[in-house]
Amino acid sequence: MINEAVAKFIEAGNLSKKTVKIEFKKRNTILGIFVQSNDYEDLKSKNFWRIVTETHISEWMESKDNRLAKIFSGAEFNRITLPKQTPVV
Repeated sequence: MINEAVAKFIEAGNLSKKTVKIEFKKRNTILGIFVQSNDYEDLKSKNFWRIVTETHISEWMESKDNRLAKIFSGAEFNRITLPKQTPVV
């Protein structure tokens, strides 16, 4: 996906607030939240996104530690959707 499409989806109320389902072209699907850090605009311009995966969300919510996030390339995203049962974080 291009960075504008990803940004439009997450900045429409899904940034650091809702768990999203991210389907990749060549990887397994993950659940996670997009987080905004000091380098958000720089990463966004290069189509890279900092995501906290489902296994670390509760820990991230308490600490807001960006070391719990991983950086993913938006070029590898196939689709981003809200899961049917969206856990509110």
